[in-house]
Amino acid sequence: MKFSEKWLREWVSPDLSSQELMDQITMAGLEVDGFEPVAGSFEGVVVGQIVSAEQHPNADKLRVCQVTDGVDQFQVVCGAANARAGIKVAFAKVGAVLPGNFKIKKAKLRQVESLGMLCSEKELELSDNHDGIMELSESLELGESLKQALGLNDISIEVDLTPNRADCLSIAGLAREVGALNNVKVMVPSIGQVEPEIDDEFPIVVEDWEGCPRYLGRVVRGVNISAETPLWMQERLRRSGVRTIDPVVDVTNYVMLELGQPLHGFDLDVLRDKIIVRQSKAGEEIVLLDGSKVELSDGTLLIADASGPLAIAGIMGGAHSGVTATTQNVFLEAAFFDPIRIAGKARSYGLHTDASHRFERGVDYKLSFQAMERATELLISICGGQAGPVSVIENIDSLPKKELITLPLVKVEQVLGIQLPDDNVEQILVGLGLEVIKKEGRVLTLKAPSFRFDITITEDLIEEIARVHGYNNIPVTYPVSGLEMPALKEADISHRVIKNSLVSLGMQEIVTYSFLDRKTQSLFESELEPVALANPISEDLAVMRTSLIPNLVKTLSYNINRQQERIRLFETGLSFINTNDGLLQNQKLAGLIYGDRYPKNWLATEEVDFYDLKSIVETVLALAPGKQCVFEPGQIEFLHPGQTAFIRCDDDQIIGYLGLVHPSIRKTLGLKKGVFVFELDMSFFNSTRIPEFSELSRYPETSRDIAVIVSDDLPVGELLKAVDEAAGDYLKDKFVFDVYKGKGIDLHRKSVALGLTWQHPSRTLNDEEINGWMNAVIDILSKRFEAKLRG
Repeated sequence: MKFSEKWLREWVSPDLSSQELMDQITMAGLEVDGFEPVAGSFEGVVVGQIVSAEQHPNADKLRVCQVTDGVDQFQVVCGAANARAGIKVAFAKVGAVLPGNFKIKKAKLRQVESLGMLCSEKELELSDNHDGIMELSESLELGESLKQALGLNDISIEVDLTPNRADCLSIAGLAREVGALNNVKVMVPSIGQVEPEIDDEFPIVVEDWEGCPRYLGRVVRGVNISAETPLWMQERLRRSGVRTIDPVVDVTNYVMLELGQPLHGFDLDVLRDKIIVRQSKAGEEIVLLDGSKVELSDGTLLIADASGPLAIAGIMGGAHSGVTATTQNVFLEAAFFDPIRIAGKARSYGLHTDASHRFERGVDYKLSFQAMERATELLISICGGQAGPVSVIENIDSLPKKELITLPLVKVEQVLGIQLPDDNVEQILVGLGLEVIKKEGRVLTLKAPSFRFDITITEDLIEEIARVHGYNNIPVTYPVSGLEMPALKEADISHRVIKNSLVSLGMQEIVTYSFLDRKTQSLFESELEPVALANPISEDLAVMRTSLIPNLVKTLSYNINRQQERIRLFETGLSFINTNDGLLQNQKLAGLIYGDRYPKNWLATEEVDFYDLKSIVETVLALAPGKQCVFEPGQIEFLHPGQTAFIRCDDDQIIGYLGLVHPSIRKTLGLKKGVFVFELDMSFFNSTRIPEFSELSRYPETSRDIAVIVSDDLPVGELLKAVDEAAGDYLKDKFVFDVYKGKGIDLHRKSVALGLTWQHPSRTLNDEEINGWMNAVIDILSKRFEAKLRG
C-alpha cells in the first residue's frame, strides 16, 4: 500500500523525522518497501493562468498563449492540445529549473518569442501523464509557488504488509498503529451522520448470508457527475497510486484508502427491480469495468438485479451498471463479504483489485456504517444531490464472532523475558484497539477489535506487546541450561552405526519426500489405502508413503535415466499406515541394489542376485548382538514369488523382508535388470543384548561334517535350527558348505552338507562326546525331516 506522509500526519504526527517514522513502522512489522518524493526537484514554477491562446502564425501544432501570474503577463509558445484561455496552469518562468536540471530560458519558436514554459505532469515528475499541460484547480491563487499550492514537500511511502495485517491497509489503520507505537493521540476526522433529504430506497435481497452477512445501500439523487474532484482529494489519490476518474469513483476510492472499506457506486437508473446478493450459476457472463468479459463458474458471490449480474462481489463492478458521464442518480454500496469466498474466486478469475486485496484479508465488519456516511458526505459536498436513508440488510449470526482472551501478565514476563509495568501493558493493548473486559489481579480478560482478525489467543497478545514495546528494546539474554550429556542406552544400536555400516558396503544414503503419487503407491501396494493429503503440494505428492520401497525405485529410475548403471541406495524414514486405532507410523530402513556386482573392469561382469542383497542384510542384522534371525520363503505383492523372503527374529516376529521386484513392475517402469530390495523395522535394533566378556578357550576345536538327503522344498534354516537343539552346549559353529541336486539323488530331494564345530572352554572334548552329539543330530534330522545320510 502507498500513502502520503502528510496525509498520515494529519491523523497522527509523532515527533519523528520521515526516516525515523519509516524505521519505526518497519520495526513494528509493517515493512517499508520504499519511498519517493511526490514530485521531481524543480524551482521557479508558479500557478499561472492562460489569458488567451492564439494559433501560431508559422506552425499548425503550436499556439501562442498570453499567461499571467497575477501581476505580469508573459507570452509563451505551447504545443499542448489542451492549452486554452481561462485554465490555470503550472507556469515555469524564465530562470526556472525543472527536474533533470533543465533550465528555462528565453527562446524563439518559429520566429515567435517565448518567455517560459507551460508544464505537464510528467515534466514535473508528478506522474507519467504527458497528454497535455497540467490543468490546476480554479481555487489556487495566481503567482503562488506550485510546490506550496499543491503541498509537494511530501513523500509517498510504500509498505509491504503481511496478509494478517489487513487492518493497516488504510490511513486510519496506519495512524492507529503509529499512535500506539508512540503513545500519541490519533486525530480522527469528524464523520457526521448525513440526514436523509428524500425517502427513496432501493430494495435489497440477500440470498447468500454466509458470503454476505451485512449489506448497506443508499440512494443519492441529483448528483452532478461533471463536477471537479477537489484538488486535495486528487493529490491524495495520486500520491497513493490511484488515478482520478470521476467524483463518484474518486470518493469511493478515497474512503477505501482513508478508512479501509471498499465501496461501489452503481448508476441507479440502470438497476432493475432490486439488488440481489446471490451465488452465480455456471455459464452466466459479465463484462467488468476493465472491459474484460468473464464467464462465471457456479458458486461465485454476485451483486445482481432482475436483469442479471451487476458485479463480482468484493472484486470488481460491471461496466453496464457503473457510473458514467450521464449518471444523475447513484446507488452506493458498502458491505462485509466473507474473506475466504473472495480470495478463492478472485484468483480463479485471474483478478486482483484494491477491493479484493482488502476483502480477502478481512475488512472490519463494523466499518461499513461509518464508511457509508463518510462517502455520502463527501459525494454531496462535491457533486451535490440528495441522500436517502441507509438500507441495512444483515444476519448477525453470520458475522464473525470475537471470543474473550485471557492474558496472565506473568506469562508476558515468562515469554518475553522482561518485566513491563502492568499499566504499560494495558496501555499498549488499549492503544491497539483491544477492550479490557475484566481485570482480576494480574490477569486481564480482553476482547479483540473487529478489525483484527489475527488476534485470537494469548500468544497473539504477547506478540503485540513485544512488537509495540519494540523488539530492539528487549535486552539480549542467553538461555541457560545444563551441559549434561543425554544418557544413551547401550542396548540400542544408533542409526549412525547402521548407516555407516551400509556405506562401508558401498551403499549410498538418499532422502526422499514422505509423499508420493497415488499411481506409484497402487503399483506396489494396490490393496492398501494410503493416507491422502488434504492439500497436497502437487498430484505427484498426493498420498503418504506406506513403504520406503516405491520412492527408492523411483530414485533408481531417475539415476538410470542419467546413465548410471550400478546403483546401491538406502534410506531411513517413517512409513504411514491407516489402522482402526489411528495412524501407525513406523521407523523403517530400506535398501536397493541394481546392476553389476562389481564396478566395471577387464574381467567378465556379473549382475547382482538375491544372495548379494542377503549378505548386505545379514551384515546389518549382525549389528544387533544376541538377536538371531532366520530367512523364510514368503510372498509379497510387489516382489517375485520365487525370490522373496521374510526375516523372522528371536521372538518369532517378522521384522522385515527382502526380494526381487516383480517383473510386471519392472516392465511398467522400464527397468531392464533385476531390482533387489529390502525393508527392515528399525525397532529391531533397540534393546539388543549387551555383549559380555568371556575368555577364549585354549583347547582345540573338533569338527565333523555330515551330508543328509532331504526334501527339495525344505528350508536349510530348519535343518540348522534342529542341529542347534541336538548338538549340545559346546557347539561353536555350524554352516552349510554344499548343496547338491542331480544324478544319484531323487528328483524331488537334495543333498545338504553341513559343517559342525565344537569347543569346550576348559578341557579337550573326547571322541565319545562328539559321537554322542553327532548321533543326536542324525536322529533329530531323521525323525523331523526324514533325512537320510548320504553315502
